[in-house]
Amino acid sequence: MRVLARVGVGPLCSAARAVIPCFWRGKYFSSGREPAENQVTPMLRHLVYKIKATGPITVAEYMKEVLTNPAKGYYVYRDMLGEKGDFITSPEISQIFGELLGIWFISEWMATGKNAAFQLVELGPGRGTLSGDILRVFSQLGSVLKNCDISIHLVEVSEKLSEIQALTLTEEKVPLERNPGSPAYMKGVTKSGIPISWYRDLQDVPKGYSFYLAHEFFDVLPVHKFQKTPQGWREVFIDIDPQASDKLRFVLAPCVTPAEVFIQSDETRDHVEVCPEAGVIIQELSQRIALTGGAALIADYGHDGTKTDTFRGFYGHKLHDVLIAPGTADLTADVDFSYLRRMAEGKVASLGPIKQQTFLKNMGIDVRLKVLADKSDEPSRQQLLQGYDMLMNPKKMGERFHFFALLPHQRLHGGSHPMNACQSKPSPSPVAGFGELAWR
Repeated sequence: MRVLARVGVGPLCSAARAVIPCFWRGKYFSSGREPAENQVTPMLRHLVYKIKATGPITVAEYMKEVLTNPAKGYYVYRDMLGEKGDFITSPEISQIFGELLGIWFISEWMATGKNAAFQLVELGPGRGTLSGDILRVFSQLGSVLKNCDISIHLVEVSEKLSEIQALTLTEEKVPLERNPGSPAYMKGVTKSGIPISWYRDLQDVPKGYSFYLAHEFFDVLPVHKFQKTPQGWREVFIDIDPQASDKLRFVLAPCVTPAEVFIQSDETRDHVEVCPEAGVIIQELSQRIALTGGAALIADYGHDGTKTDTFRGFYGHKLHDVLIAPGTADLTADVDFSYLRRMAEGKVASLGPIKQQTFLKNMGIDVRLKVLADKSDEPSRQQLLQGYDMLMNPKKMGERFHFFALLPHQRLHGGSHPMNACQSKPSPSPVAGFGELAWR
């Protein structure tokens, strides 16, 4: 791919520059707030050496290096969540968010026949707060789940975050079992006595009837960026700025690159972002759900194939130039739910995306807020109301975040599917969140 991105070695050749512009900052790309001076980070030095050796790199390769490089990656050795980090997520804002997701999984479990066992699999579990809130709901509704064998499976590449998750979720009296060479590199028992395991890749998680959760997971997967030019689609690459050896800039490939195959033939936008890795994960989830049942719930900020340039950085809860001081800030791009839907077609059914405000309303957030507020003192009540506003306000998270679900076709349309002796016969019913919650 790098060879196709340039002619000769190093920056794009002069012939290519004469045909297409190579500097695409500002007018076409959102760069965020740029500090007064560039900070030469270890990751920046690494990227400069890499580009000098092999030529300009794709935005996808840039994101992958900056976020998950084993030695210097942003996610690998730091806790970036919370007020002291670079961003805060819904589970950290209000316990109600995770509680309602716990209700969603129980609702789907009931609607599909109360299987004798299920796995709860979370992709990118953050600090474990979301799983913790869900597990609390499972405990509170223990009479409903009493005959169900539940296990927790966390997919996490960050060593730092996996340690924080373990502190959040496990009983300190039961020592963790560590095996770096095993697919499950860490095992333990939750505070409520449920077995829990950690994996670095979804494919390592055992197959079986499972509910999958991905909250703010897909938005950090590497995207390829493309710009429409008079010569056709051209992929955006990252190169060293010829005016300053310690700065990076966006350039365009002089000819077609392999990733262009991911662009739809009827695409009408002039700039698109495509995430092949998201497509691979959706296909894996779809195959598992079609084979063994269950469902996947995806919550993220994104769009339905309408937005163009969304690649941006966050540092200290503020927008940050994506090319400045790499390795010190989070990089993200809005999820294209229309692409996820295409990747799932034929294997499973999909619902959404619908706005977070609508999903949580359907799940009964107003009722839950009143119950908690009535039992709280004034400071706690104000905190609950502030969290509710952050989650539901259209100008905050209410309309920026969306929910999207993958389910077996028979879940929506009926039909025969395997059941075990402990299951009752299911019948199609509205899916909670995407319609009003209805207990059977």
